[in-house]
Amino acid sequence: MHQLAFLLPDGVARREDITLATSASSVSRWMSRGDVVLLHPGVLVLADRAEDWLVRARAASLWTRGPLSHLSALTAAGLLVPSGGPVHVTVPADRFPRGCADVVAHRTTAPIGRIEPTSPPRLPVARSIVDAWSWAHSGRRNPRSATEQPVVRRLVIEAVRQRAVRTGWLRAESGRQPLHGGRVALSGLLDLVEGGCQSELEVWGVTHVLRIPEVPAPVQQHRVVLADGRSVFLDAAYREVRVAVELDGAQFHDGRQARERDMRRDSALAVLGWVVLRFSYQRLTQDPAGCRAEIEAVVRRRLGR
Repeated sequence: MHQLAFLLPDGVARREDITLATSASSVSRWMSRGDVVLLHPGVLVLADRAEDWLVRARAASLWTRGPLSHLSALTAAGLLVPSGGPVHVTVPADRFPRGCADVVAHRTTAPIGRIEPTSPPRLPVARSIVDAWSWAHSGRRNPRSATEQPVVRRLVIEAVRQRAVRTGWLRAESGRQPLHGGRVALSGLLDLVEGGCQSELEVWGVTHVLRIPEVPAPVQQHRVVLADGRSVFLDAAYREVRVAVELDGAQFHDGRQARERDMRRDSALAVLGWVVLRFSYQRLTQDPAGCRAEIEAVVRRRLGR
């Protein structure tokens, strides 16, 4: 008797391939017993692995004969945690894979271009981010648009911070798709990331708090060498007057050890003449005007204005 785990080592295979390797009667018997299921037309998966995201992704790619794309390609690349949403693939416009709510097949008249030779195959990270961004900003066609927009925003910031992609690559890919959804918004976010924003909180800080009229703009991620030789990077620095602004995201600054580390760091900066202003996530998002007023008052005082 053929071992199904040997025949389907990735948990999925085309039905015709399994039939050629065994027999039509064997395949029918395994299906009737529930050992394998027909997930898509012509695609079999092991029943006990049918809910595995990677198996579902491979099945979608086999069925459509197209690479993973959009958020699915980014999940396969390790930039996102698998979710319960549909699997996205991109196929040439002359293919019509329809009838499965668990797969979104994006048809394109443009050349598919380079495909990463992974299992399953996927489109490159830069292309997939721009495609996902465009799809998230296509509310009429995408019923998940509202939930996907914050996901893809965080993804852009994190992917650049982790050096999985460069802003120049994203701009180039966006330029190849001049009519894609949310193009202006993507360009604006890339401006902020290139300026030094490494989190959504820092984006919020720059756009709602740190831009103060008639006050020199701060430098983001400013490097300071402490007296002991260690280097630290300041979220925002008004260098002329040595005022540092630190934006404390709750997930990174809870707990006694984190607070102790921050206090030691602030003390070391004070030795060099820096004043450190710290603002919590809650304060920044609930009282941006108050935060901005405090920063302005300190900066102007040290400027002598």
